[in-house]
Amino acid sequence: QVKLVESGGGLVQAGGSLRLSCAASGLIFSRYDMGWFRQAPGKQREFVARIRWTRGNTHYADSVKGRFDISRDNANMIVYLQMDSLKPEDTAVYYCAAASQEWTIAKQETDFGSWGQGTQVTVSS
Repeated sequence: QVKLVESGGGLVQAGGSLRLSCAASGLIFSRYDMGWFRQAPGKQREFVARIRWTRGNTHYADSVKGRFDISRDNANMIVYLQMDSLKPEDTAVYYCAAASQEWTIAKQETDFGSWGQGTQVTVSS
């Protein structure tokens, strides 16, 4: 059974930084696309960033491009989200997700089948 556990959330002032971590178990981590999503109060969950299983290619939502960086440590089965220049509108619960199938491209939210419990990120103005 796949298990994803996020950590690193918290309260930070605008302009500050946070680094989220997601520890994975129950899967051959290096074979799966991994992603970060977020859900703000009263809004739908939205895509933030994705990192491919192969070559570590990355893709970002326009709203975070240039400020956030997704990376992965296959040996330790961890995916990170470095968040810099945080804005109040980045406030949300952040979720880590693993693709439903190994060795495939996870292009949209429905392609991700395993989810963590989420970690709260609050950015004060």
